[in-house]
Amino acid sequence: QVQLVESGGGLVQAGGSLRLSCAASGRTFVGYTVGWFRQAPGKEREFVAHISLNTGTTYYADSVKGRCAISSDSAKNTVYLQMNSLKPEDTAVYYCASKFAWVGATTPSRYDHWGQGTQVTVSS
Repeated sequence: QVQLVESGGGLVQAGGSLRLSCAASGRTFVGYTVGWFRQAPGKEREFVAHISLNTGTTYYADSVKGRCAISSDSAKNTVYLQMNSLKPEDTAVYYCASKFAWVGATTPSRYDHWGQGTQVTVSS
């Protein structure tokens, strides 16, 4: 069983940057794909990015492409989401999730384990 803990959220002005972390415990991330999702009040949870930890393949939602970078540190069993040029519409609770597969997915239901989320608020 994988336990995921997100951190790094906070309040930032538009145009600023944040780096979110997703630390795994319980077992290593070997063989997993890890995704980042976000959910704004009154909206459905939406895909942000994912990374296959076996192949290093990454994929981004169009809304964040060019502004975000997902990466991993196997020694720390942690996945990161670097977010730059933040906009007020990026405000949401950000969640990381994992699934035991090499191929990523953009649908939340395809993921097995979830963290508790970290709040990102971007002021205009």
